[in-house]
Amino acid sequence: MGYSLLIVAAVSAHYAFLAFGVLGGFLAWRWPRLIWTQVAAALWLLIIVLTNLYCPLTWLEDRARERLGEPPLEGGFLDNHVAGIFYPSGYERVAQIVVAVLVLTSWTGFWLLQRRNRLRQLDARGDAADHHLV
Repeated sequence: MGYSLLIVAAVSAHYAFLAFGVLGGFLAWRWPRLIWTQVAAALWLLIIVLTNLYCPLTWLEDRARERLGEPPLEGGFLDNHVAGIFYPSGYERVAQIVVAVLVLTSWTGFWLLQRRNRLRQLDARGDAADHHLV
């Protein structure tokens, strides 16, 4: 039972990390301090995809399966838990492009919001300075 829960925990952590890495930039629109954590998550996802690195969570899931007497799954998390569920198998490149567009859109929106907020702050300071002149 414990190893089954470990598998569920590893897969759940994978989904949470993937969601944050892809969509966390939109959360940063509301909570700007999240942006650097999201950038790090997105970069980790990019490195994993480009280099086919073996993710530590996949390693944990595979070890738990072995302890249950099951063989490790072929491929990684995306192959086993995302392809065929969130996008059709065989369309990995299209999914990667969609993810890149989502991440870049969130970053662009974040940058625009930060810029707008800075301009408002500067404008407010300028208005205050103008009032002191009168």
